[in-house]
Amino acid sequence: MSFAHAHLLGIEQLNPFDITTLLDLAEVYVDLNRRDIKHSDALTGLTQINMFFENSTRTQASFELAGKRLGADVMNMAMQASSIKKGETLIDTAMTLNAMHPDLLVVRHPHSGAVDLLAQKVNCAVLNAGDGKHEHPTQALLDALTIRRAKGGRLQRLNIAICGDIAHSRVARSNILLLGKMENRIRLIGPPTLLPAPFKEFGVEVYDDMRDGLKDVDVVMMLRLQKERMDGGFIPSEREYYHRYGLDAEKLAYAKPDAIVMHPGPMNRGVEIDGEIADDINRSVIQEQVEMGVAVRMAAMDLLARNLRARRTDAGVMA
Repeated sequence: MSFAHAHLLGIEQLNPFDITTLLDLAEVYVDLNRRDIKHSDALTGLTQINMFFENSTRTQASFELAGKRLGADVMNMAMQASSIKKGETLIDTAMTLNAMHPDLLVVRHPHSGAVDLLAQKVNCAVLNAGDGKHEHPTQALLDALTIRRAKGGRLQRLNIAICGDIAHSRVARSNILLLGKMENRIRLIGPPTLLPAPFKEFGVEVYDDMRDGLKDVDVVMMLRLQKERMDGGFIPSEREYYHRYGLDAEKLAYAKPDAIVMHPGPMNRGVEIDGEIADDINRSVIQEQVEMGVAVRMAAMDLLARNLRARRTDAGVMA
């Protein structure tokens, strides 16, 4: 498989062929993960370090499980109590990591661009598990795989609504980039305070009314209200937000009858989405998103490891 990237830092660097290559390999790992014996030797002999400067139970667990199923030696670094807290710079951390000779580095960081900076300073493959408001590439890829499987293999020319807290969402940014590259029609829905002007440059349609925005869409992607990134004044109250922008049966009725409902998690039930909609096995694919997350991360690490080994082999030949 051809995937000409040393790192996975964002969707912005990928083309449609890259995306399809990664999703096709992820399909192989979906099948593997449903077997009784779920192990591959794709990363045997390699070391994976997970560095999460922000807490994220499901993303970190997904990457850890993905690495172990591929045969890697996986280490989780407790960054909340690390040397960074004692004043060490990100560059010093990179130098320390280089001395440990890791092969794959998975990083989540609260500041946009921090993962890219680390990638420039370490001698291994780096995967972005979310950096500030910038990107969350593996979330967009697992969302794409979920959509493709739910829509009979189709990931083009769909009407897709992304709803809620667009302003603070790296998930929204990565999905807008990926779904746009795959020729889909994207609608952003939310209150004006959570719909920043720069997103209009991506060629999306913008709505501040849920019913208008959801009319005849194939996919409804709800976003978490990221209160930890807000400094007040974005919404009048959670109750009012749910009344206007929370997904319930009445609003969902404006979408196509076979429209699927998505959410990256964790969900705030009764704020972004009605609990019955979230649990509706005929409409919700939220649990499928979690399953696809492991497979997509396995595929991403497999492809990057192949490139890493190839580069090291070439370097050895040249030396």
